[in-house]
Amino acid sequence: MKNAVGREIPEQIKGFTNLRPFAGAFTYVPAQKGAARKLRVGKPHTNKVLASIDEAIQKTGLHDGMTISFHHHLRNGDFLLKLVVERIAALGIKDITIASSSLSDCHDFLVDYIKNGTVTALESSGLRGQLGKFLTLNPRATKKPTIIRSHGDRARAIEAGELHIDVAFMGAPTCDRRGNCTGRLGKSAFGSMGYAMVDCAYADQVVIITDNLVDTPVVPYSIPENQVDYIVVVDAIGDPAGIASGAIRITGSPVQLKMAAYAAAVMDKAGYLKNGFSMQMGSGGASLAVATYIRKEMEARSIKGSFCVGGMVGIAAEMLKDGLFDAAYDAQTFDIPAIQSLATNPKHMEMSASMYANPWNPSPIVNDLDVVFLSATEVDVDFNVNVITDSNGICMGASGGHSDTAAGAALSIIMCPVTRGRLPMIRDHVQNVITPGESIDVIVTDRGIAVNPQRTDLLEKLQGSGLPLKTMQELQEIAYSFVGKPEEIKLSQDPDDIVAVVEYRDGSIIDVIRKPVYE
Repeated sequence: MKNAVGREIPEQIKGFTNLRPFAGAFTYVPAQKGAARKLRVGKPHTNKVLASIDEAIQKTGLHDGMTISFHHHLRNGDFLLKLVVERIAALGIKDITIASSSLSDCHDFLVDYIKNGTVTALESSGLRGQLGKFLTLNPRATKKPTIIRSHGDRARAIEAGELHIDVAFMGAPTCDRRGNCTGRLGKSAFGSMGYAMVDCAYADQVVIITDNLVDTPVVPYSIPENQVDYIVVVDAIGDPAGIASGAIRITGSPVQLKMAAYAAAVMDKAGYLKNGFSMQMGSGGASLAVATYIRKEMEARSIKGSFCVGGMVGIAAEMLKDGLFDAAYDAQTFDIPAIQSLATNPKHMEMSASMYANPWNPSPIVNDLDVVFLSATEVDVDFNVNVITDSNGICMGASGGHSDTAAGAALSIIMCPVTRGRLPMIRDHVQNVITPGESIDVIVTDRGIAVNPQRTDLLEKLQGSGLPLKTMQELQEIAYSFVGKPEEIKLSQDPDDIVAVVEYRDGSIIDVIRKPVYE
């Protein structure tokens, strides 16, 4: 089956039923009802606090073949997933599906548990590190390909009943004895619990694991007690050094600074830098540099924005504190200044992944975005974007909220250099499509700016602006003039060598990741 971005999607994939090829960003309209929450009866004066993770596993009745979930707010400082999987393996439980909101380098240990049959399937926003490399080169190690979902798609899949979670193991930096918990406080504080909220609302059972159990009620809470079945206290749920940085630094790279200046100028010249505008920036150095340019213009011209969205970082929190925005909506908090802002500023508001980006609810916040700044591993002449595989076809990134924000924003800007190392980043066809070209408005590179031909309104506004406008083909030729045209990677066509199935945010299949074949 060929989908709307020209990708061949197999009619049958091991472990999957009812495959639906991607047909366009807003083509599919669901008719089904959503998932129902499992009913549980709580007995009076029950103590939810258990002695160990082992006891939690036994109390929940976790057994072979079940699906467990985790959130990734602990990022590369996460201890929790390993603590739980080690105990599952020690108890002899096998054939577990891990449905984490994302996976980081610190989860490389999962390779061993895949090899011994404890873990047999993964569902995640991305695959990185040695785990990503192992699964790319050994796709038959799991019983079915990994499912890659954007943040909005994961929330949609849970609420639609497509991703059923038997037990959610959720890390909380602070929790009271009834189960009310927050990510704002504690030695492992990470800020918003936006990705955990949907799991806790829909999982059959929820186990909160904390390293800061308090006797006084947690107010305000991120997760309410009526969604929590059990609580386990451990020494540490994560390493603070890996959870958040002091403050994410703005890039010093001349290439990234040049792209940032271009991107800010595109936003301004296109007419979006005005009172009441909304925006989302990423946590990368180039995106933060864009924010500094925008801040300078806002202050010089007395412009006040309506809201910013995140993945929240310190620079955005500072703009909120200084009155440059009316509000900030936060599904994930990246650094210490932003964590402190969420804890102290009432205009800095926590939101769930569903409120953030689920396309199957009436009002995801991404639908009200004016501008989003995004990065890319590579782009192609049709404006399709890859953020998950590298130039060798190895899984090394994550879908994140890329396709969600690009679809919702009035102006989506991708920043990507024309070359990295000795490789061109503008391809005839990207290795894998995460975000379709129809959702991308502008590609900003260090050698020029390309506007999607579908956006004739943007082209008219930017003509005569002094910005170095080029076509994608011209940018590609510039890249080739520097490093030459690369040979295409050979991929296995064996259906058993499909590494991952990439869902678009509506649950349709936008691409499959295949095992590279090296000669």
